[in-house]
Amino acid sequence: MTLAVFFTSLFSLLLLGIPVAFVLVLCGIILMLYLGNFDPQIISQNMVYGTNSFPLMAIPFFMLAGEIMAYGSLSQRIVDFATLLLGRVKGGLGYAAILASILFAGLSGSAVADAAALGGILIPLMNREGYQRDTSTALVASSGIIAPIIPPSIPMIIFGVTTGVSITKLFMAGIFPGIMLGLTLMFTWYLMTKKGNFSQGKKITFAEGIKIVKESIWALIMPIIIVGGIRFGIFTPTEAGSIAVMYALLVSIFVYKDIKFKDLSHIFVAAAKSTAVVMFVASAAIAVAWLLTIAQIPAQLADLFGGLIDNRIAFLITVNILLFLVGMVMDLTPAILIFAPVLLPVAKQAGIDPVYFGLLMVLNLTIGLITPPIGTVLYVGCGVGQVTLVNLVKKIWPFLVAEIIVLLLLVLFPSLVMVPFEWFYH
Repeated sequence: MTLAVFFTSLFSLLLLGIPVAFVLVLCGIILMLYLGNFDPQIISQNMVYGTNSFPLMAIPFFMLAGEIMAYGSLSQRIVDFATLLLGRVKGGLGYAAILASILFAGLSGSAVADAAALGGILIPLMNREGYQRDTSTALVASSGIIAPIIPPSIPMIIFGVTTGVSITKLFMAGIFPGIMLGLTLMFTWYLMTKKGNFSQGKKITFAEGIKIVKESIWALIMPIIIVGGIRFGIFTPTEAGSIAVMYALLVSIFVYKDIKFKDLSHIFVAAAKSTAVVMFVASAAIAVAWLLTIAQIPAQLADLFGGLIDNRIAFLITVNILLFLVGMVMDLTPAILIFAPVLLPVAKQAGIDPVYFGLLMVLNLTIGLITPPIGTVLYVGCGVGQVTLVNLVKKIWPFLVAEIIVLLLLVLFPSLVMVPFEWFYH
């Protein structure tokens, strides 16, 4: 009954259009009233103590780094380098967009930042080259969700903080699936270019190529520093976030010289606003997660799954269908904060590795970012690409299907995650 009370109150309040953070606080109050131990101080204390977390500090750092890169020309350098490598073939700008997303994923950790920063550059460029605006927007939006999979990943930081799973392990587990996702999108784009009328990319001279490489090298070094430093234990994910900020600032101010000191106040305020939203939701969700544990909801959910716990594949397919439906109506961050502490204990009972489960959960809910009706990246794409939501949804379905196939392969063949993870982590 406690499980029914929680989920009924959760989805009823969401349907009323109440902001997610307030929904979570209200759900906590309703749950406490039902349990007969109402005390507002418990919720407020858990909200404060929950966010007093060193690993959670990585989020504002990476968000600030993302704002710096979007404001300066680091993202433009990534696009230029990707275009140099893949832009000359038929439909080359499409391949370049996917490669740029893979490279930018190692800088931002946010699908929204990826889609906004690269979309603002690539969509007008592709439009000038004769690409349909809604098709190019669909490609950039679909590629943007690679960012939460390849480290550094803000959703994986949230999952790790919420569940106690090692963030470093989650980062390492996401490298190969993220690349696999990019390659699958490239193959999908290849099939589309075979049928469609796509332009041949422009040839770049050797001298132009050397210039692009020289100018982009500083941007390309950044993900190597971040991922390499975490992999070899030189610094923690939180420390990596601070290093990302310092590196982006130094390169943007003193090397590329596209950010002035007077611009910093605007960048810091924008990052602070984005961080405040995430941290408020996180604090509310952490308080509710504590109440869910007290109410023994994970144990009730395990009973609900029943015999599925003995069948790993059936359990994972059922959970992923549930998460996919959740991702259609709920944004990524609150979905992880609400469902991770509930589902992970059940997954452990089913004998599933927490790192593997975390990767699947983040990927599934990330796909929800391009799934109507509440796909955040869809709306970002509409704004950046200046297309209607209806036209964007019509064009995005081949990429959406491709990403669902990748998710299914990872569910059916865990070695696709765990074997590369063992190689990267050890």
